[in-house]
Amino acid sequence: MRILLIEDMKVLASMMEEALISDGFVVDVAGSLEEAAAAIGCAPYDIMLLDRKLPDGDGLGWLRARRRSGFSCPAIIMTAVAGVNDRIEGLNAGADDYVAKPFSVEELIARIRAILRRPPSIQDANLRAGNLEFDTVSRQVWVDGCEVRIPRRDLCLLEVLIRRFERVVTRNALEESLYSFNDEVSSNAIEVGVYRLRAHLSEASANVRVRTVRGVGYLLEPMLRETSENAASGGVVAQQMAKGSSRRLLDTGAG
Repeated sequence: MRILLIEDMKVLASMMEEALISDGFVVDVAGSLEEAAAAIGCAPYDIMLLDRKLPDGDGLGWLRARRRSGFSCPAIIMTAVAGVNDRIEGLNAGADDYVAKPFSVEELIARIRAILRRPPSIQDANLRAGNLEFDTVSRQVWVDGCEVRIPRRDLCLLEVLIRRFERVVTRNALEESLYSFNDEVSSNAIEVGVYRLRAHLSEASANVRVRTVRGVGYLLEPMLRETSENAASGGVVAQQMAKGSSRRLLDTGAG
């Protein structure tokens, strides 16, 4: 198993490298994020050990960006910044574990082995449909790279639909995914949620849409180019008509 150790404290990095090698791992050491990026570009890794405070940036921000680009290598954050909120932030940024310094190397190795025993994930953390991207870890949505704010319940609906992109999701399946046994659900809750989600996607100029399959459920699908162009041209025509109306009003009121 090959490990990328990203640590700028040479004494600590050397000690950890020796312990990991003696435990049967192959270890590459990077002292900066730049070196880490170069290493990742040259070799595949089974796991990555990442410090937060590095000479050229925050390891956590670097990991978050990597996760957004589809980088799925397991990662353990090692840092002295270890408050509860810091650990939550680290795990939400895409870390598989978060270890506070100082730590026992034996415990770290045990944590590495525990992560490596997990079966590989069959689902990418970043879900994409057209120009829409949904990060299931940070719970953020982007359209053409611009963040779109979507309320929690509508976001959950989007996640169910985007995970089954271009496949019909039944109404019952949506209800089971979105509501607990204790939730009070109105008869038109799904319809209202779909209506709101459509509004969010439309306002953000997403090129996907939620289509109703009558009597069955809903599906998220690519918006036909024709439809997009018609919608865009319709908006232009509406603007031109509005301008024309304004001119006529000005003309009639000129006397």
